[in-house]
Amino acid sequence: MLAGRSTSPRLAIIVPCYNEELILPDSLNQLLMLLYSLIGKKQISEESFLYCVDDGSQDRTWEIILNKHQADEKVKGLRLSRNAGHQNALLAGLLNIQNNVDCAITIDADLQDDINAIPTMLDHFKEGSDIVYGVRQSRKTDSFLKRFTALTFYKLMRYSGSNIVFNHADFRLLSQKIIKELNNFKESNVFLRGIFSLMGFKSSQVHYDRNIRALGTTKYSLRKMISLAWEGLISFSQAPLEFILISGVISFITSIGMAVWVLSAKFFSHTTPGWASIMVPLCFIGGVQLLSIGIIGEYLAKIYLEVKQRPRYIKDTELH
Repeated sequence: MLAGRSTSPRLAIIVPCYNEELILPDSLNQLLMLLYSLIGKKQISEESFLYCVDDGSQDRTWEIILNKHQADEKVKGLRLSRNAGHQNALLAGLLNIQNNVDCAITIDADLQDDINAIPTMLDHFKEGSDIVYGVRQSRKTDSFLKRFTALTFYKLMRYSGSNIVFNHADFRLLSQKIIKELNNFKESNVFLRGIFSLMGFKSSQVHYDRNIRALGTTKYSLRKMISLAWEGLISFSQAPLEFILISGVISFITSIGMAVWVLSAKFFSHTTPGWASIMVPLCFIGGVQLLSIGIIGEYLAKIYLEVKQRPRYIKDTELH
């Protein structure tokens, strides 16, 4: 064990929730059973707790959290004033408990991530890891589309230079030191997987099999997954801008080739005057220009959001 690191750390299990009234009662019961089991085995401190973050739910999610808090003081919570998004909800939970824990674990409310991996995560923490990533062993429970898009995303991020952990989502353990470092990241466009990979502290991985969702439906639609992937790509890579440069070079070389072809056609064969020399380069270069403007526009939009420095989330109610 690392010198100075407690054998019974104060642990917070942070659970972001958005419209999870169907599955949340069972999930909280499972997490509480695990929490009390770990306390009984002295693997964590008696001061450990669950911390639910209601990300502006429109159903009975907050009512369920409130009732559970009244029945058991180990359940604490934070209600955001509006839906701030999954990443901001996680960030709100982490920053709110940073002074009250030695480490924290983030896990989604559907418990598709295996809670039985948590004791192993704690072992890695006690051995000195500041970040312990929960990594899926396979994606056999995913649909073909989700599996294909996820693998494409991770490969694209690796290719673009971001060192994110393959097949890791947001199931992880973080030491207090890591949580406090989050205060130094001021960006409005939050992509936590990329942020933690930038920090450079000692990390390790725990592999697990992902469970099938028991009740309700996932709140991460294909649109949201694509949005998160795009957020990660443009927040932690300049690859799209480099793509514009490469496209420009290819366009220039192709234009030279087209010019040679058009001149050859004009002098050595019969062509309709002006057709080839106008239509082909116009379509090709026009497409490249529109794509380039779109990519630059996305970066400018992100800069616009950062410059305004609006709060990433607004707290409504907290249960201590």
